[in-house]
Amino acid sequence: MAALDEPLTKLVGDRTAKVLADSLKLRTVGDLLHHYPRRYAERGQLTSLDDLEVDEHVTVLARIEKVTLIPFKARRGDRLEVVVTDGRGRLSLVFFNQGWRQKELRPGAQGLFAGKVGLFNRTRQLAAPDYQLLDESEGSGAVEKFAGRMIPVYPASAQVPTWKLAQCVEMALDSLTATGWEGVGEPLPAELRDKHRLIPLPEALELIHRPRTHADRERAQSRLRWDEAFVLQVALAQRRAADSALPAVPRPARAGGLLDAFDARLPFTLTDGQRCVCAEIFADLATAHPMHRLLQGEVGSGKTLVALRAMLSVVDAGGQAVLLAPTEVLAQQHHRSIVEMMGDLAEGGMLGGSDLGTKVVLLTGSMGVPARRQALLDMACGDAGIAIGTHALIEDKVQFQDLGLVVVDEQHRFGVEQRDALRAKGEQPPHLLVMTATPIPRTVAMTVFGDLETSVLDQLPAGRSPISTHVVPAVEKPNFLARAWERVREEVGKGHQAYVVCPRIGDEDTADPKAAARKRRAQPDDPEDLGAASDDRRPPLAVLETADTLAKGPLAGLRIDILHGRLQPDAKDDVMRRFAAGQVDVLVATTVIEVGVNVPNSTAMVIMDADRFGVSQLHQLRGRVGRGSAPGLCLLVSDMPALSPARARLDAVAATLDGFELSRIDLEQRREGDVLGQAQSGVKSSLKVLSVLEDEEVIVAARAEAAALVAADPSLADHPDLRTALAGLLDEDRAEYLEKG
Repeated sequence: MAALDEPLTKLVGDRTAKVLADSLKLRTVGDLLHHYPRRYAERGQLTSLDDLEVDEHVTVLARIEKVTLIPFKARRGDRLEVVVTDGRGRLSLVFFNQGWRQKELRPGAQGLFAGKVGLFNRTRQLAAPDYQLLDESEGSGAVEKFAGRMIPVYPASAQVPTWKLAQCVEMALDSLTATGWEGVGEPLPAELRDKHRLIPLPEALELIHRPRTHADRERAQSRLRWDEAFVLQVALAQRRAADSALPAVPRPARAGGLLDAFDARLPFTLTDGQRCVCAEIFADLATAHPMHRLLQGEVGSGKTLVALRAMLSVVDAGGQAVLLAPTEVLAQQHHRSIVEMMGDLAEGGMLGGSDLGTKVVLLTGSMGVPARRQALLDMACGDAGIAIGTHALIEDKVQFQDLGLVVVDEQHRFGVEQRDALRAKGEQPPHLLVMTATPIPRTVAMTVFGDLETSVLDQLPAGRSPISTHVVPAVEKPNFLARAWERVREEVGKGHQAYVVCPRIGDEDTADPKAAARKRRAQPDDPEDLGAASDDRRPPLAVLETADTLAKGPLAGLRIDILHGRLQPDAKDDVMRRFAAGQVDVLVATTVIEVGVNVPNSTAMVIMDADRFGVSQLHQLRGRVGRGSAPGLCLLVSDMPALSPARARLDAVAATLDGFELSRIDLEQRREGDVLGQAQSGVKSSLKVLSVLEDEEVIVAARAEAAALVAADPSLADHPDLRTALAGLLDEDRAEYLEKG
């Protein structure tokens, strides 16, 4: 019996099973049957030779009339030509280097031949067609079976071609059918299947691999799509239920405290969106269960201010708050801007500090020993109500008196273990606020972040200026690039500043350029070396070289400086301070400025080799300009030709400032990734049929059904088959991901 959890060795033998496991990670019968076809080749309906049309997929019933093997004259190899007839017309079949087929394709034999009609020397032919020879005793049943069938084409490997996979699947289906699908459970409750008119799982697995019609395939996909959505949403619903059962210290807002004093000093009014999101957060903080909330919003929508108000509220309630940033530059920027916004409220216990104030400390890995020791002491004794830092905050020696709130900025840059280690520093689980400046489509948020409540900021603060974006085709129109540098000079002439962004730093090992190039090719996703070429394109432009070229050429005379991740921390901080103070006209940088950097006087950005960046990343970078009262300008420089996919991507960025629309484009291009995995990189997906972009209706319905089921049966005691499916979805790594969240 081939139950779904049975090893493939029993079905296909040790050798084939090992190849399936090594090359495609298929180890059980269930793995194999859930390895769905990526498309279907259609043999076409049975067609008369009189009615054949070029480029049409056809199946013909004919008798072999003539077989000829023709050796090539100028090179090794041969061509086998077979002429078939149905009594009214003739058709040529051609096979290259397959002379062995002469043994079975003999004149007089009758068969079914399927393929795409081509034209060669004005003669219609089928090249390398599928065929099935018929015995005289075989009747119309064999014809019908062969001609009407849709041929599954599977995601394959060099070791396991699609036809071999099809053979293995056929064996599995035949074995299960023979036993009446014994041992194959139903993860979807019967009432749910009836409500949504879904076919049983055995029928769905049969039809996804052996469809006779497109309707068969659609019925199977509909059912399997629900399986993926529902089991995933049950996992997330269980996680939400477990989180809501944890104890936490309530942190209710307090009138007349630090938050009110801060609000009274704000030189502007909060947007309606900021007020609404803050109300949601304050309500969560006041409960006896830990908040788990995702705050997403457009670039420049004021997420940091919302997070700061939440942290101040927690300090008012007697707790401490931590802001975890992915880079030292961003941590320093957050610390600088928060201290500036708070003024003497950030100097609690210090000479000249406000009586209502608290300390705001910075902790990074490269700080000097005295400053580091003082920051650790302030956190441990409770003097520091707010701590801002990088991964250094996670170290064992970092202790807090009463950690009440953890804010994670740009969460996708942190591993689960890092976030969990920081949350574990509270005696009881602290409240968690996760921020991302990358807008996330609703259905993606419901899957990737389905265990978090979601708040969205889609309203820009008053005074923000629009950003105009243009593509600069440097090769086709070099005068456009020259004009770009003129525009930078014009902005500087008005008293503003500009960024120039490059994909690479440029300080690779010059002693061995080939080794450096190999290193770049091996690590194309290094955030400081983006766009490393794996093809014959020139190397991506680098900060050091570009800054030197600009200083000697089109931007000569301007104050130019550089910023990248390999600078010493003090040097990075010094560059950002001088740029923020207006002492630098043009900052040539890597993507280290992508998030959090806020210099309102910056109005122009030129992104070199823009096609080497992702859509969302370009949107993030663009958000560094137009943050003041003057309009922003973003120029996307590219060598790629006008009709290339890369240029189409840049045109999409230039056409809209809607981050949610761009995130959809970005997701479509990167694929959806493993929605339960840590990387979400698009390399491997746990979703095979469900699309988080296109199947919103299914995801919304599945979420509601899952929530209701988990509320009624938290341990799934009454749904053993669903528990089994859940265990299959949550392998060890993904289960750990959900546990640590």
